[in-house]
This record gives sequence, C-alpha cells and structure tokens, in this order.
Amino acid sequence: MSTNAITTQKVNFNVFRFNSDVDYLPYYEKYEMEVTSEEVVLDILNRIKWDHDGSFSYRRSCRHGICGACAIQVNGRQTLACKESMSDMVELFGNELTIEPQSKKRAVKDMIIDKGDFWEKHDAIKPYLISDVEEHPEHEHLVTPAEAEELNEADLCIQCGACHYACPVVEINDDFFGPAAFAKAYRFEADVRDDAHDERLQELHAEKQGLWDCVKCMECAEVCPKDVDPISKITSLHNMLFKEGVATSNVATRHAVGFKHSIARNGVLDEGGLVLYSEMAGIVKHVPVALKMFSKGKIVPPWGITKSDNLDEIKKLVASSSTAKF
Repeated sequence: MSTNAITTQKVNFNVFRFNSDVDYLPYYEKYEMEVTSEEVVLDILNRIKWDHDGSFSYRRSCRHGICGACAIQVNGRQTLACKESMSDMVELFGNELTIEPQSKKRAVKDMIIDKGDFWEKHDAIKPYLISDVEEHPEHEHLVTPAEAEELNEADLCIQCGACHYACPVVEINDDFFGPAAFAKAYRFEADVRDDAHDERLQELHAEKQGLWDCVKCMECAEVCPKDVDPISKITSLHNMLFKEGVATSNVATRHAVGFKHSIARNGVLDEGGLVLYSEMAGIVKHVPVALKMFSKGKIVPPWGITKSDNLDEIKKLVASSSTAKF
C-alpha cells in the first residue's frame, strides 16, 4: 500500500482576464478551489474553464512538457502549466496565487498572448543549419560524440518563451534578441556542420540587439522548464566572439576585457579602473556618480586596493579558463 496519500488544500486564485476585442483594460476574477496534491497548474486552468467560465482562454497541447504551448505566469514567475505541481506552487508562494499570461502587455485573450516578437527574434538569428552540402553525397557527415556534446543540450529548447518574457531587457528594449534566440543561436554556432559561424556571430555582436545587452540577471536560467540554461549559452557566445575574431572594441567588449585584467591583476574587482578602461573618452559623464561611489567606499584609488591573499591561485584559474584571446 502506497504511503503517498492524496491530500487536498484550499487555494484562492486571482486570475487575469482580458479580451482585446471588447475590454479596454484587463481585470481579475477570483476563484476558490480545493486543490489536490496530484494536480498541476494546467489542471487548474482546465477546471476554471470547465467548471466556472467556458470563455476562459489559454493555450495547451501535449501536456508532457514538450510543446511549450501552456507557458504562463504564477505569482510573477514564468512557468510551464503542464509541468508545475500545484503542491510546489503552494509551498513556494502560499495559498494565494495569481495566474497571469507570460506578458500582460501582449495579452490577446486571458492567458493567450501575441508572441510575434518572440518568433521574429527567433527567426532573426538564422535558427537552422547553413552548410554547402553536396546534392548526392557519397557518405554521411559524421559528428563525433565529443562534437555532439558541444551543443550542451541547447537543442532541448521547446520555444515556450518563458526565458524571453522573464528577461528584463526584452521588456524595455524592443531590439534585443532575447535569451531564447541566443540559446538557439548557440545550438548552431556549436554545430561543426554549420558554415555560417562568422555571419551569425556578426549579428549577435550588434549593439542594442545583441549579446552585450544581456545584464546577467540569471532570470532565464531560473525559469527555463527544460534546464537549457540560456545564460551559459550567452557566456559561451561571448567567448566565441573573441575566439573567432568577430569582437570589436566597444564599451561592452572593453568591459569584459577590463574585468578579466582586473581579476588577474588584483584577485578582486577594481570598480573605478573597470569603468575607466571600458569608457575611455566617455568617462567624464560618470564623474558625478564616481564621486558618490568614492564617498561610499565603492571605489578606491589604485594604491588603496587590497589584493587577494590567493592571488597566485586566482591567476592560475584565469589563465586556465581563458580559452579566447582578449
């Protein structure tokens, strides 16, 4: 006899409602339900539609965490409804849960959003293999297990958009490609059969839309339901830009180089030196902020920096982990 007995608990749901055809502003409906320990978030969406309001709209398809259609937000956290246990949600947030679409400003009807921007960014990075393949090859193009491992599970992405709509840069910068597009770009940049490495990297290097506008907030890694870890792919693409000689001197690339030099030199980060190295001619505009940082001890003069006691070990780590020429 199983010891995992089914339990129930009362949960209050605050559900986003909006129909772009008739509503001027969105509103929220409240539902109180007894939720069992066996249910996932998608079960709740189904119950709202079947038992409370047949006009409630959302996307669903596979119910197995494969298609990515049912992605929504629970208490502001991007989640795949068919995969997320209600017990886990209650344990994380309590018995008051707010269910919303992935992006409220893109809402069309209830949980359904217009994902046009997501697919435009996805297509912009050429998410397909580009190779001059013979029409009638004599043998197949073999890929070794080691070469296949370089994809680092980037091909597991299901295009649910969770990382895209959790990204704060996507929210304020319409040109930014977004973490899902970068993860997809990495999937083909890491593929030894692809012949468009430089071309794709040039697009990823572009200011405002490209890799350097990522703020390293880690939100994409936190919300990805397939553990693709887009931020690690973004970091790898940064290294590719240098390794392939695509990176040019700008504020972003100098910031990366300056960060490495500062750690290698001191074992700790020299904030003032990093800004000076990155900005160069534009440093004057940062003087007021720099003075405030200096008064708070955030910036210290070069002669005041206390070097790490483990500087020799840190230098060895920097040297061993640097795979690209800076």
